Amino acid sequence: MKYLVRQWAVYGSVVVIGGAGGYWGSEFLDKGVPQLPKTVPVVLRNSTMAQLPMPGPSVKSRAYPNFISEVSDLLGTAVVRIDSARKVSDGMLPQLENPFFRQFFGEDMPAPSERVERGTGSGFILSSDGRLLTNAHVVAGADEVTVTLKDGRQFEGKVLGSDPLTDVAVVKIEAVNLPAVKIGNSQALVPGQWAIAIGNPLGLDNTVTVGIISATGRSSEEVGIPDKRVRFIQTDAAINPGNSGGPLLNERGEVIGVNTAIRANAQGLGFAIPIETAKRIADELATKGQVDHPFLGIRMLELTPQRRQEINSKVEGGFKITQDRGVLILGVVEDSPAQKAGLEEGDIILKMNGVPVKTTSEVQEQVEEAGVGGAVQMQVNRNGATKQVQVRPGAFPLNSLR
Repeated sequence: MKYLVRQWAVYGSVVVIGGAGGYWGSEFLDKGVPQLPKTVPVVLRNSTMAQLPMPGPSVKSRAYPNFISEVSDLLGTAVVRIDSARKVSDGMLPQLENPFFRQFFGEDMPAPSERVERGTGSGFILSSDGRLLTNAHVVAGADEVTVTLKDGRQFEGKVLGSDPLTDVAVVKIEAVNLPAVKIGNSQALVPGQWAIAIGNPLGLDNTVTVGIISATGRSSEEVGIPDKRVRFIQTDAAINPGNSGGPLLNERGEVIGVNTAIRANAQGLGFAIPIETAKRIADELATKGQVDHPFLGIRMLELTPQRRQEINSKVEGGFKITQDRGVLILGVVEDSPAQKAGLEEGDIILKMNGVPVKTTSEVQEQVEEAGVGGAVQMQVNRNGATKQVQVRPGAFPLNSLR
């Protein structure tokens, strides 16, 4: 079946279960949203722009023209700017690799040049003792991390842990009595609800934008970053470079997501990591510095009637795909759990633990649910015959992303 991989590695999105083909490190978004210390009485009302809320308790006991300005004023203090710096080597000029030049220069051979790359993103305060949440790509490979609060105070940040598969990172600063965000619930979100983003786009600190929840449950393939293990929230609240890591809030000022990505080829499309996912990953990073993701070690392609016809028209040797739906295994990683269990290139995944699967995201969700070491009973179609294969996911080798 190996010819199948060579013929069809270029078709569709290729997903590595438990792993990423490459780390998505380009800076995309930002934003963060916080909650005031317990000593400050805060009441945020459920309201709309059409019907302005009545004045309520606040730090200054003043009325706000609408719920957006109230959320911005009361929670903006928990949003931070995160500046990172990393040293990058440009290497040696190719000409100097020539043995002639090495012999000529001897010990005076010019050293590879180094430069410093700088980036800016956003984050928000999870706890009053200085624990912050941001995106992994905001602090990826950083030698220095500087956190700036809304009041102008700056602190050196320490990265407690970073998870590239979910794009979540935790940073710690040495401070106390900081305003922290209030965590909301993203699981009950429906399109049309208010969405507020606060962050530092393009270096413009504490910028507030507003929109609605456009959709929920967007797969990483749909968003265009298939290496991530997240079902994203989609919003039309303006998100720009520098917003990465900032919070997405509901109308009550509760964090419902972490802004993380925009589509480079579209306007009005932003995506956020659901807060439940981000908080779970952040807690693991804060306690043990890493997150163990279950890993099978297969590359996959979702079948459609058109793809079936195209594959059958190009594949030689009499092999034919007879199904219009399912998940085709394009490749099996050497020495992976999938290979050890006997999965092969060309197998079509039909069910996992009795649950029918038709998309790569559904396969990944079943693997995540099983966890590292858990048993996954897979039903596959192999050359027209149905086979049962049991696989136990291993821990994804994060060093393969570095």
